[in-house]
Amino acid sequence: MRNRLIVITGPTGSGKSALAMRMAGEIGCDIISADSRQMYREIPIGTAAPTADDLARVTHHFVGNLSLGDYYSAAQYEDDVMRLLPSLWEKSPVQILCGGSMMYIDAVTRGIDELPTISDDIRRRAWELYERGGLQQLRLTLLELDPVYYREVDLNNHKRLVHAIEICRQAGVPYSSLRTGRVKPRDFDIEMIAVDMPRDTLFDRINGRVKKMVECGLIEEARAVSHLRHLNSLNTVGYKELWPYIDGETTLDEAIVKIARNTRVYAKKQLTWLKNRPHRLIISNE
Repeated sequence: MRNRLIVITGPTGSGKSALAMRMAGEIGCDIISADSRQMYREIPIGTAAPTADDLARVTHHFVGNLSLGDYYSAAQYEDDVMRLLPSLWEKSPVQILCGGSMMYIDAVTRGIDELPTISDDIRRRAWELYERGGLQQLRLTLLELDPVYYREVDLNNHKRLVHAIEICRQAGVPYSSLRTGRVKPRDFDIEMIAVDMPRDTLFDRINGRVKKMVECGLIEEARAVSHLRHLNSLNTVGYKELWPYIDGETTLDEAIVKIARNTRVYAKKQLTWLKNRPHRLIISNE
């Protein structure tokens, strides 16, 4: 009987973490987090990181293991999870990976193409393009370096554009020429479970979650790290909407509305991604 990795995913706010906790308790296994922001120890409120009680009940991996200034990628995550799993199989032949970071889940379940390690200098210069010229400068640069990928990529996703430019410059060849799209074989079985619920219910939960985060200290948490807002780790929903408020340029109510709206937009992107991934759907009415 082969080892099995159960992947629990779904849109933000759908209750996948609660399901993972219940299942891990029943199975007697750990939880491997697949949330790219819960790794940063300085921002547990805005990332809805597991509580101290959760961590005491079930061992979690990749939660609070990085600082905001640390560089990390989906490729590193793939390597780290693959190295971790053999020791977890000794504890239980079934393990759980839970989260909503799409690239991280794909990294484990499908694998990532072999790409060059980006030097600090190339990464700095790629981000400087965005800081100086915004999306338009990134688009023009990518069009010159890799017109094939330019026609495929989401031209409004600055992270994807920066990443592609980094790869082109580091490898010296177009990023598209390195993308094989092949799924890597794994020596364990993978079962993907997606948690979803009626849209009105999901969006109400998202709105309630944002309100609860604010009540639990999200504003204070954001203030404490606002001097690091230039870091990619803080270029995320829940924080970037608060910078104008912290700078006195908008009201708190306006910032909260934007956080909830952008969180709903992100949830829709997660659902679109899921449509192209084999999974078993669980509809929750909680």
